[in-house]
Amino acid sequence: MISTKKHIQQLAGLLLAKGIDDIIISPGSRNGPLTHTFAGSGLFNCRSIVDERSAAYFALGLAQAKQKPVAIVCSSGTATLNYAPAVAEAFYLNIPLIVLTADRPDYWIDQAESQCIRQESIYRNFIRKEISLPLGESIKELWFAAREINECLNRAISGTPAPVHINIPLEEPLHNLLDEKLPAVKVIQPTQTQTNLTESELTQLASTFNKAKKVLILAGQQIPNPGLENQLSELTEKTGALVLKEHLANQNDPNFCSSIDTLMSALLEDSMEDFQPDLLISFGGQFVSKSLKQFLRKHKPVSHWHLSLSGEHFDTYQSLTNVIAQEAGDFFEQLTSSLEPKEKKYLKGWKDKEKQVNQRRDQFIEQAEFSDLTVFDSIRKALPQNSVVHLGNSSPVRYALICDAVKNAHYFGNRGTSGIDGCLSTAVGFASESEKLNTIILGDLSFFYDSNALWNKYLGSNLRILVINNRGGNIFSLIKGPSESPAFQEHFFTENKFKAEVLARAFELDYFKAENEQGLDLALTNFYSPKQQKAAVLEVFTDADVNTKVFRELFKFVKQ
Repeated sequence: MISTKKHIQQLAGLLLAKGIDDIIISPGSRNGPLTHTFAGSGLFNCRSIVDERSAAYFALGLAQAKQKPVAIVCSSGTATLNYAPAVAEAFYLNIPLIVLTADRPDYWIDQAESQCIRQESIYRNFIRKEISLPLGESIKELWFAAREINECLNRAISGTPAPVHINIPLEEPLHNLLDEKLPAVKVIQPTQTQTNLTESELTQLASTFNKAKKVLILAGQQIPNPGLENQLSELTEKTGALVLKEHLANQNDPNFCSSIDTLMSALLEDSMEDFQPDLLISFGGQFVSKSLKQFLRKHKPVSHWHLSLSGEHFDTYQSLTNVIAQEAGDFFEQLTSSLEPKEKKYLKGWKDKEKQVNQRRDQFIEQAEFSDLTVFDSIRKALPQNSVVHLGNSSPVRYALICDAVKNAHYFGNRGTSGIDGCLSTAVGFASESEKLNTIILGDLSFFYDSNALWNKYLGSNLRILVINNRGGNIFSLIKGPSESPAFQEHFFTENKFKAEVLARAFELDYFKAENEQGLDLALTNFYSPKQQKAAVLEVFTDADVNTKVFRELFKFVKQ
């Protein structure tokens, strides 16, 4: 049984024709025609999640796991506003969410009608395209709507992927059904094209590269891409260029450099020229490291090329000279064949410094007292190879990047907008589709903030939730400024006296805890045991003051 609303039938048919069959529905009445049609047709994989904010983040994680668009469906009113954080995150992570919002007819807007707000353009700053379907169902109106829906869905995946919004005004009756199949629809398909450098452009770029003695390549956050990694490895081997990356770049060649924050702290002013690049090439998403940005803004390269299929002018380091509208893998494949072999002095300098820094780091951690830093080192050793790791924002992602990456693990995190509001929901959505073990590591405030992520029936046995409970927002103790303020304890650190155990029990999850090194080793063994066949929470308690002291001492120790 499907809705009698012809626009909804047509929309469902077009989604299906374009391979968009995952639908996350938050219950409501105004979106009834959508729910009836998606669920009643039997052609869509529908999931029900009550909390719209959590539902949208869940869909974001699911889209990451499946590498295809996912649609979210909600009722009218404030339900639509609750989608906004995840829509913004998806926009900056280049994830194609299809946002379907039910609405009242426009003649009821601002007329004291229930559950009725101004929904058109509600996400205008964070979407690739927005349309609002007509109320009428004439042949011309259905033709117009089909054209608009086709374009909207195509724009979600063309070039750099992004969210799109389809607002759907609906008149009553909302729940009339008929026993029919979805109608035939007219599909407008985009033609995929490939961008290549012209011979003159390639010659000019290769000449600049060949003349540069110090080439630094920044691999930003992205999904795993073995083909790109092979291209970068070949380039590095041939030219001695340095690839600098964080775990979230999912580029794991041992000749690439990581440990960025500790590396930056160990670079002395009198040796900066040795590490300052002549040519900087960047691609992918953001970097977590603030010290890297400060280093490159102060010690600017002569040239900076940014690779962006959609041509974004990301001048993060205030030195942008070229925007290259090409996929990174295609660019490096085309460029490498035109490059001359060079000595590897620059690469060797970075790798030697990284080796020294990592030795100092490991030496420090080995003798450090129990704290967030030692906890993350223990977690890193316990995490299974070939698993998926989701990093929560604030201090968890920074601690994780100090430690080495787990071999063959894939790393994800909501670093598009870097909020704490949906980290757990995103991981739950990803894990629901993944065949691998998925671990989400987040702080206590992030866990409680997004605890509705556990309020659904899609938590699989492959999900592990690691809560670092330092009883507040410890990140504000680590950065300069807030910790010296009289308002620190109440308004920055935001002391938290609650524990995750009660919530874990409420949502019927297995629960483990640790308060010291010995307890953590035992808990991690059980947490990752093959016998653990159920989603579980491990809560690790640390002392915020000790965490701050150890964190600051680490960088002093590395700098020596």
